[in-house]
Amino acid sequence: MTHNETPSPGHDDEPVLESQLRDEIEALRAEIEQLRMDSLRERADLENQRKRVARDIESARKFANERLLGELLPVFDSLDAGLAAANGHDGPLKEGLDLTYRQLLKVAGDHGLAVVDPLGQPFDPELHQAISQADPGQAAPGSVVQVFQKGYRLNERLLRPALVVVARHD
Repeated sequence: MTHNETPSPGHDDEPVLESQLRDEIEALRAEIEQLRMDSLRERADLENQRKRVARDIESARKFANERLLGELLPVFDSLDAGLAAANGHDGPLKEGLDLTYRQLLKVAGDHGLAVVDPLGQPFDPELHQAISQADPGQAAPGSVVQVFQKGYRLNERLLRPALVVVARHD
């Protein structure tokens, strides 16, 4: 090498620089992969939250009237008792009472209320509350022979069980 010749810069440094660049590229790839995974996780969390909120809204919508309809149950009971007392006494009063009862049931039914009137059906502890037992007579043992108070469900959720008398098993 003569005095005027200068060594080319980085000839000896090239393998070191190449190795540093590879390491930096690998670190950047790992960071990108981590960011991608974080993004997927965040997206899944948002989707789960969206589904949870949608379920909560649907549940709130289905049971928003629960308190009001629950407070109307004594009104249904009174109308039932009035109709039972008027049984055999046809006339405008009974017809008006019956019409009012049916209209009220329709409005409540449109909002998810269903009557549980199990007379003659097998006793179901999920829907009925037995208050007594009686001789079966012509009824099947374990069936409901008398309903003291009808039960009600709101969108398949039991609002109040039916109070019943059940035929004894011999």
